[in-house]
Formats: sequence, C-alpha cells, structure tokens
Amino acid sequence: MESMGVITAEDVEKYQEDGYLVLEGFLDPEECDVLRERMSEIVERMDVPQHCRIQFSTVHDEQLKTQGNADYFITSGDKIRFFFEKGVFDEKGDFNVARECSLNKIGHALHAYEPLYKNVTHSQKVQNVVKKLGLSCPVILQSMYIFKQPGIGGEVTPHQDATFLYTEPLGRVMGLWIALEDATLQNGCLWFIPGSHKNGITRRMVRTPKGSFPLTDFVGTEQNYDDKLFVPAPVKKGGLVLIHGEVVHRSAQNVSNHSRHVYTFHIMESKDTKWSPENWLQPSQDLPFPPLYT
Repeated sequence: MESMGVITAEDVEKYQEDGYLVLEGFLDPEECDVLRERMSEIVERMDVPQHCRIQFSTVHDEQLKTQGNADYFITSGDKIRFFFEKGVFDEKGDFNVARECSLNKIGHALHAYEPLYKNVTHSQKVQNVVKKLGLSCPVILQSMYIFKQPGIGGEVTPHQDATFLYTEPLGRVMGLWIALEDATLQNGCLWFIPGSHKNGITRRMVRTPKGSFPLTDFVGTEQNYDDKLFVPAPVKKGGLVLIHGEVVHRSAQNVSNHSRHVYTFHIMESKDTKWSPENWLQPSQDLPFPPLYT
C-alpha cells in the first residue's frame, strides 16, 4: 500500500471477488494516536442523560426499549452520540466501570463535526482508493468510533451492512474500517464469508409507520451461516478494511486485555441510486449526506 492510498488493479479485483479487502499501512501510527487522543477528550467531556444511556450488545440488538432510547438512536445520524456496553450501569443508571471503559461506540456524525475525523474521511488517501474502485459521486452516510473494550467488547453477529443501509439498486454502499490499534484474533478482528456479497440480502431494518413504537423493525430473516465459511481478517494498527455493503461479516467478543479501537464510516455511490426512505438513517436539513470528493 503506497502512502497516498494508491491501490493496484489486483487489489480492486480481489475486492470485487471477495467483497472485502485488507490494506495494511493506510494510516501512520502517529495519525492513529492523534485520533485516539481526540476521542479520549470527547469521552472525558461526554454528558449523557441517564434515560439516553443505551446499551448495545450487537449491531442486531439495539435494545431500544423505551421511547427515549429509540429517539436517541434514530435521531443520531446528524449528531455525535454515545452508546454503551452491557453491564456498565447500576440499577440507578450510574456508571459502575470507568467512563472510558464503558462505551461500545460513538456515532454517527463524527465525519461532519469533528475536524480530525473529517480530515481523515475526506483525505486524499481515501479519495484515491474510492476513485480507484470506480465511484463517481460518493457521499458519506455515517461514521462511528468503535471501542471493543477489553474483556467486555460485545460480539457482533453475522450481518450485512445493506440490511441497515438499503439502496436501490443494491451494491452501492461500502464501509471503510480503519484500525487505530491492532485488530487480532484475540481482541475481536473482523471475519468475512468471501464472495457472500453476490447473493443479495434477506433481511432489512426499516422505520415503522409514524406514531408507532418501536420506531424500527426487521423485515425478513437473517440466514444461518456455516461458521466454517468465515475467514479472519486481522489487521495492524493503521490498516484499512474495505467492506462491501452485502458481504457477510462478524466479530467475536473481545476476551483479551487489549482494546480494539476503530474509526469507520460508510459511503454510498449516489449516482443513479435511490436511498430508501425506510432506512433508520436519513439525511437531515442540518446534515445532508456530504460529498466525499472535495
């Protein structure tokens, strides 16, 4: 991987064939450290009302059990909000672990409001990779900082991103997943089923009719996947993983003593693409989906 995000024709072919691609050395270690330091400052200053302290266990289990929790999640697309691991609050809603060890993720608009993350998202490196993959009018959908806390970082069960970020036609969404620490077999690296992006999707997360609760529901069912088909994708600090919107992937619980911090964001080829009005994530007046190329 060259320093300005130049990928080879062989890389592009592998991504198209497998539905994912690991590119080591995308960011320098120092760039990763700066992003982590800024996140530490954000966490130190976070002020989350008790009724909005949503605990996430997996991407499929948002645990939006109250109207307040559901609103906090579904209106987070143009904001920076905090989502927690299981078991980090006592019965009164107070932290029973250190604040910096409580978070599952922070999302979903770091790319819009945090200059350091905005700079990485729109960097020439990122633009070069995306252009090489043939995207002409990509827009940024959402961004997240994922912590995968030592010992408690939750499992993410097998899923396809297009279940949550649905477009017509399919195949227009891609995730860019940047390891800010080593992602290993021990601390919950990604696992993929190579080639599974060619089979469509069988499940969608949709908004429910206005005035109903819960605010989202699932249509269809997730397939059962043979565990033997999954291939691990460990990546060193600074590495980038490209994730096709339809490729099946998962990650295990972090049972190690080391965190697995990641900055990740999703983009969509907007040319000749319809973004579903049923998706939980919607562009807003405050934050339309910004173009990637600047």
